[in-house]
Amino acid sequence: MKEFSIRERIELPKRGFKIISHYCPGLIRTEVLSEAVSAVQPFVSVWLSAKIINELSGLRRGESVILFVTGIVLFNFFCYILKTAMKEIRRKKENEMWAWFRKMFADKQMSMDFPDIESAEIQHQHKKLYEHLFMFGYGLPQLVFGTPLLVRVFVNIITSVAMTVSLFTSKTGNALMDHPVWIAVLLFFIVLSGYGNYKAVNKSDLLFEKTSRNTTYSNRVFTFFAIRFPKAIEKAKDVRIYDQSGIAEKTMKQFSLGANGKEEDKYDFLRALYPALSSLLVGVSNMVCYLFVVVKAFFGAFGIGNIVQYVSVLSKFGDGVRELWAMLSDNTLYCRHLKRTFAYLDIPNKMYQGSLTVEKRDDNEYYVEFKDVSFKYPGTDIYALRHVNIKFKVGEKLAVVGMNGSGKTTFIKLLCRLYDPTEGEILLNDVNIKKYDYQEYMSIFSVVFQDFQLFSFSLGQNVASSAEFDREKVLACLEKAGFGERLETMPKGTETSLYKNFDSDGVEISGGEAQKIALARALYKGAPFIILDEPTAALDPVSEYEVYSKFDEIAGDRTAVYISHRLASCRFCDKIAVFHEGEVIQTGNHEELVADTGGKYYELWNAQAQYYTVS
Repeated sequence: MKEFSIRERIELPKRGFKIISHYCPGLIRTEVLSEAVSAVQPFVSVWLSAKIINELSGLRRGESVILFVTGIVLFNFFCYILKTAMKEIRRKKENEMWAWFRKMFADKQMSMDFPDIESAEIQHQHKKLYEHLFMFGYGLPQLVFGTPLLVRVFVNIITSVAMTVSLFTSKTGNALMDHPVWIAVLLFFIVLSGYGNYKAVNKSDLLFEKTSRNTTYSNRVFTFFAIRFPKAIEKAKDVRIYDQSGIAEKTMKQFSLGANGKEEDKYDFLRALYPALSSLLVGVSNMVCYLFVVVKAFFGAFGIGNIVQYVSVLSKFGDGVRELWAMLSDNTLYCRHLKRTFAYLDIPNKMYQGSLTVEKRDDNEYYVEFKDVSFKYPGTDIYALRHVNIKFKVGEKLAVVGMNGSGKTTFIKLLCRLYDPTEGEILLNDVNIKKYDYQEYMSIFSVVFQDFQLFSFSLGQNVASSAEFDREKVLACLEKAGFGERLETMPKGTETSLYKNFDSDGVEISGGEAQKIALARALYKGAPFIILDEPTAALDPVSEYEVYSKFDEIAGDRTAVYISHRLASCRFCDKIAVFHEGEVIQTGNHEELVADTGGKYYELWNAQAQYYTVS
């Protein structure tokens, strides 16, 4: 059974070209125009050259020779100028293409349901596609780089046929040489050489896929150990201290040598043999074509100049047929990878998106309620949360505490609707949050996660999460987050670039400083809910106490949900929810919970009290 139907062979590339046109506008048009000029130029040059030679060997009319010579010089000069300009445009757009393909993957990641983002299976699918596209150029890049081949095939075959018609209509007077069977003979040898090339490319591609796994893993080793990739420089300290480069080198040798050295040598031999056999067939095909043209010229069918024309054009026709076979071979290969790419891009959004508008209330009387909520992550039967019942309103400060693995972060993921409950429901003002417009519901939360991300843009842009920002508002948020003193040392204020990735004058910031910027970003958004996931984890004790003491001011009239291992932070909250093994086992304020000497909170508080004594 064929791997792809004719319809799939057309529809898959067609969709691929649409994606390329969307992300890289003008790229395909540039490829087509550039290659069309390059493909047409030799035919025009050969035709004019044939005219010059025939004129010199025949009537020798000076004005005709000058006309043809002027034509060929001006035409080639025009083509040279055009190709040079198109080459620069083409190079620029091809360089940009890789960035836009990364944007394509990023867009898909941003639009996917969050459970799929954390799915190991889907992320493996993403990583494999990403590696194939950027390491080997499979899929969409093949379409881009295959476009010139498509243009050459079209130009070579159509133009060659048009320019060789006279070869077979020119009569020699010899019945054998003028017989139409020669059309079939020449076509047979040309098609045979093309088919041989097609099989050789196919075999080489299959062998390459068998051996490319080692290349993939070699790149992963390099990336992991930060030997070659600057973006992984943060791993360089461990590599140096523990001399992990030795492990990487050994692993690289294993991958490069392969599991079976003789089998690898066999693959190398075959990958060299197939192209060699293909070249032999091409040589035989060209020899037959040359002999036919020379014999017809010998019998007087046409002049010397036409020999140049027909030999060159038949050679181009052979190139066109061979490239047509190659194109069919490439079509199979890139259809295979395009199908995998589209399977990833077509992963559906299963979470219900909702349509209700989140009510805007002047009195800020928003109530959030977890109603008998239980949850287990996809692919597991173990519950991360069980029968959680808790209710709080806007303006309250809720602390979520508990030991590692107790379900605190899962609680926040459900509140932000990154996941939907397995059982039970979450209500906002007595309406299931699934019914609200998904993007609008997400917009009411400002969150500072432990693993937050800052970018190598300006400080102001990081705080505003936008290219444009309100400078006064940025300054106020940074001051409130405790970043005021550090801001005064920054040479360009809010225009100072963070890190040095794009700006050599950028500043490096500590983990604690980055956490304060992330907190300022949450404040700048101005959402009614602010969620802080271990917001003081990277802060020194003085900065930590500063954040605690200003907690009411920082949160303002917003609902603050505060996840922390450090129970001292809970004293600033209106309500505390104690999580243990996926359940809420206690709720109340600090005084109430610490008074319950038999409760979990009292146990945790006393275990940590020595670290939170403030004089």
